Amino acid sequence: MIRSTLTAALATLLLCGTALAKVSPEEAARLKTDLTPTGAERAGNKDGSIPAWTGGLSKPPACFAPGHRYCDPFPDDKVLFTITGANADKYKDQLSVGQLAMLRKYSDYKMNVYQTRRTLAWPEYAYEATYKNALNADLGGNGDALMGAAIGTPFPIPKSGHEPIWNHKLRFRGIGGRRYNNQFAVNTAGNYSQVTLREDFQLRYARKTATPDNLNNISIYFLQVVTTPPRLSGTVLLVHETIDQVTEPRLAWQYNPGQRRLRRAPNVGYDNPGTASDGLRTNDQTDSFNGAMDRYTWKIVGKKEMYIPYNSYKLSSDAYKYSDIVHKNFLNQDLPRYEKHRVWVVDSELKPGTSHIYKRRTFYLEEDSWAIAAVDVYDNRDQLWRWQEAHPLMLYDKPYSGVTAETVYDLLNNRYLVQALSNEDQEFVEQEFPANFFDPANVSKQAIR
Repeated sequence: MIRSTLTAALATLLLCGTALAKVSPEEAARLKTDLTPTGAERAGNKDGSIPAWTGGLSKPPACFAPGHRYCDPFPDDKVLFTITGANADKYKDQLSVGQLAMLRKYSDYKMNVYQTRRTLAWPEYAYEATYKNALNADLGGNGDALMGAAIGTPFPIPKSGHEPIWNHKLRFRGIGGRRYNNQFAVNTAGNYSQVTLREDFQLRYARKTATPDNLNNISIYFLQVVTTPPRLSGTVLLVHETIDQVTEPRLAWQYNPGQRRLRRAPNVGYDNPGTASDGLRTNDQTDSFNGAMDRYTWKIVGKKEMYIPYNSYKLSSDAYKYSDIVHKNFLNQDLPRYEKHRVWVVDSELKPGTSHIYKRRTFYLEEDSWAIAAVDVYDNRDQLWRWQEAHPLMLYDKPYSGVTAETVYDLLNNRYLVQALSNEDQEFVEQEFPANFFDPANVSKQAIR
């Protein structure tokens, strides 16, 4: 009853600060003509280096065997060219500030560019929900609260800077499941510590039965358990991700094996350090960006063509050990695949009177999936400090896109963090969970055992 009353109160409060984000029926109709069902440009670019979207990769290729890792559907694709520090200026208009900084900082850093393949595909019901959202979704609370959306992309035809970030946070990724997230903090000498996290999550927003009314202000349930190293094993993080985090901040709990008690953790968010990351990422850098947006202003800069990680099947392969991937200074750059795609560029800047270790961030969101592909991160001196990159692949048997690696490079301190690797562990498994699985009482019982 308390939550139901709170949800009703939120709806009333949000009306006071609502910024109309829904589009007209005429604009929404573009999702069935010149735009894809997710809001991307359906046509290719002028020189043909970006092809038209023709439905994506919605069925497994012949090489795929259920229960095994995702095979590369394009094994015969060859490297078209390689971007290095020596030729970076030739491609600078299609690179982020962070990419250029890496190329100029490390003489052996490179980006192997392949043919662009627009593989993104979702189930038909997610496309239908996206069309409905375009007509109904609104923002309230100065852009920090979502209303009138469920399942699909909230704002496929965005008008304000908050909207693409909402699209990323709630991009379609099925119902949830379990993954093993191996995280490596790499120091200046190339040495690293490995932390393995078992992560279970339920994406309530994306359930087939989800409606704006029955979400009850919760979009995601997330449970993280550290399994290695032994000194951290058994550490638990539980999150109930709220849709309006300003009026009702995310609900979080932590369990420390030494204390043997699940405690509320109100500081899980913003720029507090991420789990066992050696200070190399903040809580809101997981999944490139997550959580409340209220400490920043947000502005759509526009769209551009850019070389970004894509179809990262080689990097995901179990043919490679973690030691084959995690090298000094940066990932083994023989493994990532880069392609030219159109991206939305969104700038965020810290609001006066608020605090965060990052003063400004520039986000690059791939147009088909709405996933953040890269982020330029600036310190309080307006100096480029860190740079993030995400390596996606199409989970063609689902169908929707996943991620096989996320990196945060500290350009000032010559360190980096890579997370989400699972090459030596079980690959992501989609699954349902019991109704009470993410209840604090149940999690507490499981943790103490």
